Amino acid sequence: CCICNIKVILLFLQAPIHFGRMCYSSSSPTTKLFIDGKFVESNTSEWIDIHNPATNEVVGRVPKATQEEMLAAVNSCSRAFSSWSETSILSRQQIFLRYQQLIKDNIKELAKMITLEQGKTLADAEGDVFRGLQVVEHACSITSLMLGETLPSITKDMDTYTYRLPLGVCAGIAPFNFPAMIPLWMFPIGMVCGNTYLMKPSERVPGCTMLLAKMLQDSGAPDGTLNIIHGQHAAVNFICDHPAIKAVSFVGSNQAGEYIYERGSKNGKRVQSNMVCNSTTTQPQTHKRVQSNMVFWRRFATAGDRTTAPSTVRLLQDGVAGVVWERFCISVPSLIHTPGILSWRSRTADGAVFILGEAGRRRHLETCLNEPTGHITRRL
Repeated sequence: CCICNIKVILLFLQAPIHFGRMCYSSSSPTTKLFIDGKFVESNTSEWIDIHNPATNEVVGRVPKATQEEMLAAVNSCSRAFSSWSETSILSRQQIFLRYQQLIKDNIKELAKMITLEQGKTLADAEGDVFRGLQVVEHACSITSLMLGETLPSITKDMDTYTYRLPLGVCAGIAPFNFPAMIPLWMFPIGMVCGNTYLMKPSERVPGCTMLLAKMLQDSGAPDGTLNIIHGQHAAVNFICDHPAIKAVSFVGSNQAGEYIYERGSKNGKRVQSNMVCNSTTTQPQTHKRVQSNMVFWRRFATAGDRTTAPSTVRLLQDGVAGVVWERFCISVPSLIHTPGILSWRSRTADGAVFILGEAGRRRHLETCLNEPTGHITRRL
């Protein structure tokens, strides 16, 4: 989304490629901050381990950015805004045309980083990147998206004009489950519209965002147009409170989303908060086999970490609960928890193949059926 004075679409930022993200040191590699066009080591004394969820191995460390580092990042965005917002729309478009090509050329490298830190299979990870790439491609159509409107002769000697103008510094807070797709929802649209961006990726999966930042820099984005900080609650509060940040985009849990929406709105920011939808309802006309496969797929695909993965399933057809539950229970034990890099597969009771990968996260699934005869609940 982007940001304009007349109509708002909300934006966000991020970028990177090759090895700009990590500084390899004696033990675990450390993730850098991206401030004013430079990958810099944090001076913090607080670090968070990054685990490979398939093996629980520590594969890196991410800093909790200090207050001074976060201020440096937002100040960099503010300084860059005046020149970036005045850059011609065609020049901004050209940067993102180059950017989408770099993402295409490096999709496998991005996918490997996602699999290492998040746990989904390589096939799922490439899909993660591809869905984000589609938004970058959409951003390249900015010349038509930014068109204004006119209404001549609204009254005697009076015409009206509508202009779409960038807001200023915007910020994005991304979750861990789609390390490429969701950051790419945010900063490309915001930046191509003339805003500068402060991005906070999930502290659990920062590597892909740092690679994306390097790619954006290699595409010709000026220093300061995108800055990246790391952290947890303090970083979120900083984004919600700093007066230079005009808009915030968030994707994640309901609890965090409601908090960010309330705190950011109280500080006069435009806040876009996309939260969890975790209930599934099947329609009576749907075949039982399709219902059981749908429940299985939505619950466990993408390593079970999509916002639409249901904790509750409502089957609206009389008499199908037992059948769907039986088929589901046959399928679940076949799940193989393994490193996503190996791309293991699992078969449902009907022989349908689902690539699952990942390891270490089994969640409760509650299957519910509301029927005239009563309320049936199952828990796995």
